[in-house]
Amino acid sequence: MSADISSPVRPERPGWVWHLGVAAFVGLWWVVYHQLIPFSEWVTALFPVDRHSHTGEAIAFFFYDVPKVMMLLALIVFAMGVVRSWFSPEKTRALLSGKREGVGNVMSAGLGILTPFCSCSAVPLFIGFVSAGVPLGVTFSFLIAAPMVNEVALVLLFGLVGWQVAVTYLVFGLAIAIVAGFVIGKLHLEGWLQDWVRDIHSGANAPVVAEDERLTIVDRYKLGIEAVREIFGKVWIWIILGIGMGALIHGYVPEDLMVRIMGADAWWSVPAAVVLGIPMYTNAAGVIPIVEALLGKGAALGTVLAFMMSVIALSLPEMIILRQVLTLRLIAVFVGVVGSGILAVGFLFNIIF
Repeated sequence: MSADISSPVRPERPGWVWHLGVAAFVGLWWVVYHQLIPFSEWVTALFPVDRHSHTGEAIAFFFYDVPKVMMLLALIVFAMGVVRSWFSPEKTRALLSGKREGVGNVMSAGLGILTPFCSCSAVPLFIGFVSAGVPLGVTFSFLIAAPMVNEVALVLLFGLVGWQVAVTYLVFGLAIAIVAGFVIGKLHLEGWLQDWVRDIHSGANAPVVAEDERLTIVDRYKLGIEAVREIFGKVWIWIILGIGMGALIHGYVPEDLMVRIMGADAWWSVPAAVVLGIPMYTNAAGVIPIVEALLGKGAALGTVLAFMMSVIALSLPEMIILRQVLTLRLIAVFVGVVGSGILAVGFLFNIIF
């Protein structure tokens, strides 16, 4: 008769081991990050092409940006995964419920940077927010800021095109989210929600109580690691596709052609960039390498920022998802208000810079 032998339980590593491991990871990350240029040059030399040819430039761009973006993404997603352990959806709804327009718009846009939600989460978030009594305009400020002004976009912008562009994007992305949500709130368009969502909203006055989860720092490290696994599983293909497109632009598109098409002197370039960005389906990780290549080829900053914002905040898939909870009239208002803000940012920066 065979004995019932259960698998042994692996002992939990002590906290100091986790702290040491995280410190070692950050140190190794720093060393490897500073070897990316020699690595890309070494890989490019393996190809039978002239390093300074169009193909050579494209190959070097690709093999420098792919590990660079992946490393930046891993580090910041882990760090924000730890931070996000303090911001569950329930706690986020509790913080925003009962807040009036103005203060609520600022709070919700700020929380949009920290919380782990993208445009794909629009339907459950929208329902959860309105059922918790969050005003419609405050909800829109959050839903605009969450995908458009997130930590991935800011860190990748900082790493690829500099802190000036990253800060610019942060300030004006938040401004669009706050102002657009405030305007939508003042229009009092709750009647333009889908009927079943409006019924939920009208009957939701109960306060939402957030559960206080007692997580240790090791638990939060584990959540950071899980966030890296989850995010990489969703965006790695878009990163490679985006960098591949950026490499083609960097290597083959003539600078004078790019200046004529997306330069500051072409007044129509900003609205054209917004229209072009709406049907594209990607995220910050996928579009920022394209932004880097466009800026490197002489495209105007305002035009490129308008393109990026429209891709992230006004994508066609997001509109299809929102159609389940919003009427077409409210979607049109949403696109019009946010699109106007993006156009204003594009024209303003083309004038200033």
